[in-house]
Amino acid sequence: MEPVPETITDPDDPRLEPYTRMRERDLVGRAGRFIAEGEVTLRLLLGRRSRFRAESILLLPERWPGLTEAVAACPAPPPVFRASRAVMSAVAGFPIHRGVLAVGLRGAEPDAAALVPPAPAPALVLGLAGLTNHDNVGAAFRNAAAFGADAVVLDAASCDPLYRKSIRVSAGAALIQPFARLAVDQDWLQLAESLDLQALALSPGATETLEEHAAPKRALLILGTEGPGLDTAILARARPVRIPMAAGFDSLNVATAAGIALHKIACGQGRLDVER
Repeated sequence: MEPVPETITDPDDPRLEPYTRMRERDLVGRAGRFIAEGEVTLRLLLGRRSRFRAESILLLPERWPGLTEAVAACPAPPPVFRASRAVMSAVAGFPIHRGVLAVGLRGAEPDAAALVPPAPAPALVLGLAGLTNHDNVGAAFRNAAAFGADAVVLDAASCDPLYRKSIRVSAGAALIQPFARLAVDQDWLQLAESLDLQALALSPGATETLEEHAAPKRALLILGTEGPGLDTAILARARPVRIPMAAGFDSLNVATAAGIALHKIACGQGRLDVER
């Protein structure tokens, strides 16, 4: 049965409360909710691969015909609200251009152990340590999905991959890529040991390159924030590796570095569709 959208003309309508002051609320949290923006992201949120479900959808009237089928295909279609651009912009607190918004429900946070295939199966996990830039986190998630990582694990200092900008930069990958947070009482090497993963610490100062040895069958690839990088304790206990670069320059964007390293390991583990 095709869902019937409701038209809302009042920006103060209580049904739109989860969308209000989007920028400010992104920074303080949304009590188990997040905002998805744009058609590509909405389609991923509604699709079978999504780890989350939509609580409601808010659209410009002209966007509804192109999304009717995707919404109707949901086992339990969420309410759909239509509003003018002026109403949407008043609710959000800034001009809305894409005309497609949705409120997603986070659900329970999974444990990393539940996301990683048990040994002896191959495993590839991306670890993000102290990444506080939403663009970098989103791009890292996009790379993780593109190269078939089983999971992304973030420490407590890394920013939320379900922040609106992170989702957008990830091209929606944050909605389908499994991820978890490092437990408060657990460090990266404890995580690697508990899941039988070889911990690779990516650092431009490492003497060993990724190309020097075969890709580990079960790998935890850890990256730190740009500038300081990973702390010495991680580098001392993990296997530091670097990406070879041209002479005289040893700086890569952290998400770019993640993509290069993930591709190398994924190729070695036979994860990629090379015949497509």
